[in-house]
Amino acid sequence: MTLMVFNMKVPEIPAGSVGWELSRKLFGMWHEFMIYAISFVVLGIYWVGHHNHFHWVRKTDRKSLWINLAFLFTVTLIPFSTILVGRYPEQRDAIIFYGVNLALVGLLLYVHLSYATGAGHLVDPAMHPGMIRLAKRLVLTGPAACLVAIIVAFFHPGVATLLYLLVPIFYVFLPGVDRRLSGYARGED
Repeated sequence: MTLMVFNMKVPEIPAGSVGWELSRKLFGMWHEFMIYAISFVVLGIYWVGHHNHFHWVRKTDRKSLWINLAFLFTVTLIPFSTILVGRYPEQRDAIIFYGVNLALVGLLLYVHLSYATGAGHLVDPAMHPGMIRLAKRLVLTGPAACLVAIIVAFFHPGVATLLYLLVPIFYVFLPGVDRRLSGYARGED
């Protein structure tokens, strides 16, 4: 996740004019900082989801490993798509590329979850079916929101960027999800 910040360049300012010029240049980078923060939180959300997901996985097979590698591949593209949209904040193609990247991350996590809990039977047999349904709905929320943002980007690129901001806010402040997941873990309905 820290790799994304390595591509943010410290402004170059001649020594005699640093004062207000540095403040102006930093303020001019607000969009890069915003998209970095969104991407950092989104990566954190997927890391937490991946961690929770693998808490229940008891075994793997070749198909599971390849699906997980595809998921990790899309995760490794996030620094690039973050830099792209940070550098070209009003460009529709950059904003769409970013959304497609985030949507693919979520979809591949969903594919792995579906495989592990379905025909693959790779999860703990004690995993509550309600937990599986809730986890699948939660994972699909991100790609669905990205799809909406991608469509909006065709008409209003700036609004689409703000929609990407809503995705991490939704996941971070999701009411009652931890309580419901804990209940399922204890076998409650």
